[in-house]
Amino acid sequence: MEIDADYMKLYRNMGGFDMIRSGRHKIETPEQFEASLKNATELQLDGLVVIGGDDSNTNACLLAEYFAKNNAHCKVIGCPKTIDGDLQNEHIPVSFGFDTATKVYSEAIGNLCSDAVSSKNYYYFIRLMGRSASHIALECALKTRINLVLVGEEVKAKNMTLSSITKMMADIICKRSELDKDYGVFLVPEGLIEFIPEMAVLISEINEILSKDVQGDIRDHVSKHLTITSQALFNFLPWSISDQLLLDRDPHGNVQVSKIETEKLLILLLRKELKNREQDGTYKGKFSPQSHFFGYEGRCALPSNFDSQYCYSLGLNAAVLIREGLSGYMSCVKNLHDRDSTKWVIAGCPLPAMMGVERRKGKDKPVITKALVKLDGGMFKAYEAVRDKWTYLDCYMSPGPIQFSGPACDSNNFMVQAPNIE
Repeated sequence: MEIDADYMKLYRNMGGFDMIRSGRHKIETPEQFEASLKNATELQLDGLVVIGGDDSNTNACLLAEYFAKNNAHCKVIGCPKTIDGDLQNEHIPVSFGFDTATKVYSEAIGNLCSDAVSSKNYYYFIRLMGRSASHIALECALKTRINLVLVGEEVKAKNMTLSSITKMMADIICKRSELDKDYGVFLVPEGLIEFIPEMAVLISEINEILSKDVQGDIRDHVSKHLTITSQALFNFLPWSISDQLLLDRDPHGNVQVSKIETEKLLILLLRKELKNREQDGTYKGKFSPQSHFFGYEGRCALPSNFDSQYCYSLGLNAAVLIREGLSGYMSCVKNLHDRDSTKWVIAGCPLPAMMGVERRKGKDKPVITKALVKLDGGMFKAYEAVRDKWTYLDCYMSPGPIQFSGPACDSNNFMVQAPNIE
């Protein structure tokens, strides 16, 4: 169907993507590429705009190449859409959706911070979206000033094990208890489990095993084919967690980390650790944990002013790139730190320049490389400078709901505007 102005009015500046809906599968077989070209030609398309994250825009890159090889009239342009914030480089400051989602999550986290300091009874363990990068968790931490955020990239860089993470968190809980604070707020990115080196190896081995035929009971089959070290870890994990590692894979053959309740795993391990400390007399507090997962409710929220303006700019620029006969580019908008959108600058970034290689379904595949949190970057350095202070003092901030008018309506996220935290 052709979308006209009247139909567009029903969706303009609304959340979600229910007008065109969402596709979750890759175009990878010769038949699928051929069908894509056939449909684009029959519809007499001047251009095809692929809106999505690294996997969707990998498809855009490969489609652009295929269309060019076959002398197709249709051009292919990508647009950066993922709330995870991991589609980023020197030309793409942030993907759209990130600003809205982190503001929605931060409102809820701020509410829990207020509850924690009011009741003084609970530890809130909050798992946030972010499969391969910790951008969301770090952004929300800076917005709300919680007691601790586990940044997956730091966990990996320091080669932290499940045991060392548990002991570090237990140390914080014990010290806060000595300050008469048996409460707190911890943030956990959903992808954390893949950053823990021992868990990353286990998950990689499971992915390889499940990419081939499975004989008999899946748990027994996987356990038999793991290396000795991974087998020991697999058997150590609570069944509720190890079972989640065996769930159906996503369309790219990877474990669905959003279904792994990492925050509950940490709670189970902390209960055991703190019980041991109670027995040896080093902990005399009260540990009452509550777990939460903030997911899709942030992905389809009513968009912030920033995201609405950003999307208009990305879409208009995509049309301009197509009009100019370009294909295989990402629509980019720079200078986003300026609150005056008339000063934003449009550009196109070649999609092939963003490509790397990842292991998918037991094979090496070309895919756009994910942008992870930079430990020497402004956001992490800002958090690192105040981490100890926030861990033991109640510096919580409750930013409240997204504002659409007034002085705070055009506030920027920390991905595009360097943090200034005292």
